[in-house]
Amino acid sequence: MNRNRSRNIFIFTCITPALVLFSLFMVVPTFEVFRMSLYNWGGLSGNKTFIGFDNFKVLWNDMNFIQSFQNSVLLIVLVAVITIVIAVFFASVLTKEKIFATNFFRIIFYIPNILSVVIIAGIFSAIYNPRTGLLNSVLGLFKLDQWQQQWLGDQDIIIYSLVGALVWQAIGYYMVMYMSGMASIPESYYEAASIEGAGKFKQFSAITLPLIWNNLRTTLTFYIISTINLSFLLVTAMTGGGPDGSTEVFLSYMYSQAYSNSTYGYGMAIGVVVFTFSFVLAAVVSRITKREVLEF
Repeated sequence: MNRNRSRNIFIFTCITPALVLFSLFMVVPTFEVFRMSLYNWGGLSGNKTFIGFDNFKVLWNDMNFIQSFQNSVLLIVLVAVITIVIAVFFASVLTKEKIFATNFFRIIFYIPNILSVVIIAGIFSAIYNPRTGLLNSVLGLFKLDQWQQQWLGDQDIIIYSLVGALVWQAIGYYMVMYMSGMASIPESYYEAASIEGAGKFKQFSAITLPLIWNNLRTTLTFYIISTINLSFLLVTAMTGGGPDGSTEVFLSYMYSQAYSNSTYGYGMAIGVVVFTFSFVLAAVVSRITKREVLEF
């Protein structure tokens, strides 16, 4: 009895600091976001007026917010789909094919993930430069002048320029995650499939993909969360939401409303919508992709 009590006291002592920090820096701020969304407050004065759900009523008809919401959804979908396809492809190649200096390529692919978002913004601003940028220069080299664009100046394509930067940053991280799952698949499965006459694509679709499906489900949630956060940082460092709001995402719009326009309560209402959207989207994706876990 004394031993169990001592163990429980030890466990409680170990987890209490973590629970306190989690409550102070996660639970309490989240509760405050929901609470302040019900007030009309500039953020600096001591005058706060309770207005209920009026902020959300205004939000519903705010076309700038709707534009930022559409941009965010577009980035989440495109970045997730493109990244997962490329990351799975390279993970499969580096894991299953005999390539010289495989570890070197792993490092090269992973390097963008450890770079600061500010550095990534600087790199792609230089790549997209219409006069001296790498992208237009390569297109000119191959006599494709008609494809040269103002990559950060054209409202119709600038959001896709951000997609390129986000995908480049994320590929290496998810590729390494998929490689760890693929490396654990017994080689005998592929040998048996090869004897039965299955080609590489059939082996991938019938063996590799089902056995790493749980990894894919997990990373889909990561895609949602990381794209929401990184898109805000990249937009802030690279475009500032311009031109004319064409790259505004809902976190950058929330920040501008809460801290630049002195409508803190309205900004917190946007934060509530972002929190709810992220939670619901992650739950829906998890539900849709749920399937029986295959073991080996």
